[in-house]
Amino acid sequence: MGVLEKVAARPRVAKAKPQAPLPLDTILMDDCIAAMKSLPAKSIDMIFADPPYNLQLGGDLARPDGSQVDAVTDDWDKFDSFAAYDTFTKAWLKEARRILKDNGSIWVIGSYHNIFRVGTAIQDTGFWILNDIVWRKANPMPNFRGTRFTNAHETLIWASMGEKAKYTFNYRSMKTLNDELQMRSDWEFPICGGPERLKKDGHKVHPTQKPEALLYRVMLAASKPGDVILDPFFGTGTTGAVAKRLGRHWIGIEREGNYVEAAQERIEAALPLDESQLKTMQANTKKPPRVAFGQLVENGYLAPGTMLTDTKRRWRAVVGADGSLTCDTVSGSIHKVGSTVQNAPSCNGWTFWHIESEGALQPIDTLRQTYLLATQP
Repeated sequence: MGVLEKVAARPRVAKAKPQAPLPLDTILMDDCIAAMKSLPAKSIDMIFADPPYNLQLGGDLARPDGSQVDAVTDDWDKFDSFAAYDTFTKAWLKEARRILKDNGSIWVIGSYHNIFRVGTAIQDTGFWILNDIVWRKANPMPNFRGTRFTNAHETLIWASMGEKAKYTFNYRSMKTLNDELQMRSDWEFPICGGPERLKKDGHKVHPTQKPEALLYRVMLAASKPGDVILDPFFGTGTTGAVAKRLGRHWIGIEREGNYVEAAQERIEAALPLDESQLKTMQANTKKPPRVAFGQLVENGYLAPGTMLTDTKRRWRAVVGADGSLTCDTVSGSIHKVGSTVQNAPSCNGWTFWHIESEGALQPIDTLRQTYLLATQP
């Protein structure tokens, strides 16, 4: 059975068992710490965690028209004190570190209510922070009381297992996704809404459901097809649905039955991408072969005595039999002669020097590319 066939299988629900085999594509209905304890050490490639924010909301929140805001009031988000929240955070991060592979990474999302405390715990646990990503919400909920700025963003912390630890970062995929510009650490997505927002009887199934586009970018950036993604606060299964689409395995941990039910239905309906779509751009780690200018002369691409010039025809240089150039009294490599005649600290001779071809000038780099095409397999 191929990777995509396994990922596409119907999600299962199981009770976590001590040191059970890795339960791929399964929701473990249990407390997150207990469930992580049941997983083998160094078995997970990436963790995405959306822990309770500990919002500390006091009383109901009303809109100007008197209607109530559907905010986070569930018991799972309530802690007796900051100290209790810190203890909980350190406990689940300790297990997260145990089950992550040495080349794995962890993502944690939060708001100003908790992310700074979580960030401290991440560092204290031994993780090495790679980036903090700002998710700027295109359509944030207004501050109805008008007492503070609108909370228009959340923060994601991305961390590796240590300062010198290796980790997956699909740089080329991110650059391609961003129209060939380096992906920045500020991302803009709308909050989850429309048909993507899961509702039951007219109410949100989960108050903080994350948009799939956000998880798509996270997984595309920091994992590979076939990797195992763990979400210890699975909720309604955004991580599982996106993992299935991208050909990753997933494990979800969730103790709330209504969330588990919604996640099962959602993941079962998710359609995985086909194999060709999963072949995203990857970083080109193989350096292009080095070509010396003399090789073009040796192989007949440029004859000794050929005249080269710059684009404005200010300087003329003669190609020597050894691949050197001579311009008046200056002699040397294509780069040295180019910098000397311009009185510049450096020069890329491949793009500075040109050859006359069919009445037009073309850079000698064109000849280098032609040579590479002819000689490389």
